[in-house]
Amino acid sequence: MERLTFRRAVPSELSRVMDIYAEARAFMHAHGNPLQWPEGYPPRAVIEAELSAGVLFLAIDDEEIAAVFSFTVGREPVYDRIDGAWQGDGPYGFMHRLAVVKRGGGVGAACLRFCFDGCHDLRVDTHRDNLPMQKLLQKCGFSYCGIVDYGGGETRLAYEKTVSQKATGFQP
Repeated sequence: MERLTFRRAVPSELSRVMDIYAEARAFMHAHGNPLQWPEGYPPRAVIEAELSAGVLFLAIDDEEIAAVFSFTVGREPVYDRIDGAWQGDGPYGFMHRLAVVKRGGGVGAACLRFCFDGCHDLRVDTHRDNLPMQKLLQKCGFSYCGIVDYGGGETRLAYEKTVSQKATGFQP
């Protein structure tokens, strides 16, 4: 999607971002994934913290929000506990809470590309019931790496795309 632009969210957009997450949660619940984001997830305090830290991003299409996500370059402590193995062993980035408003048309893939271009080793996890996200990750050249443990019985499927895979590129 060439018309998309990306930028950090600003405080005045917090209400709209929370609405987008509520819409995404309803979509997930209606499409066979009622457990990944229970009612009230993500908590407003988490999103406010990401906003303050400058890691909450928006994909903008024709001046409208097309997607929201968190993107950080650094260490995700949860990823230290993987039943499997990550491909890369150096610095990496990670994406959390991708919520696409405009489904189809490559918005999700463009968000993944934006993050990957910012770090060249991108890690993402998702719930085993989130089939649309799993398909998107596979379509975009991510490899399944194992299961990460969030504690309390919460596990997620872990995926990674590294610079060594960059030559294959993202699929449209």
